[in-house]
Amino acid sequence: MTRPDLSRRLLLEGPVRVPDGAGGFAETWQPLGQVWGEVRPRTGRDSGDLARMGFRITVRAAPQGAPSRPTPLQRFRDGARLFAIEAVTEADPEGRFLVCFAREEEGA
Repeated sequence: MTRPDLSRRLLLEGPVRVPDGAGGFAETWQPLGQVWGEVRPRTGRDSGDLARMGFRITVRAAPQGAPSRPTPLQRFRDGARLFAIEAVTEADPEGRFLVCFAREEEGA
């Protein structure tokens, strides 16, 4: 494995449920911390009017359960761009890096 270029500062965000004032809940996003990563496009696919682009985001590894370890249902923010994390796995046998498979979301 070639060493990834961790040159992009990404904000890791997690979903939080907050009361909506009408007896229910709304989902908002809370910053969990900043990580340095490498963002590379994967294959895209066209599903009618909506083209979806996949991304492979590599970050430094963190132990299972650590708040700095990305998980599915979280997302990365890179300025105005948002990347929803779909899956996370170790990138190398030594466990030094994680690969997050993500899709870009619209909106901020």
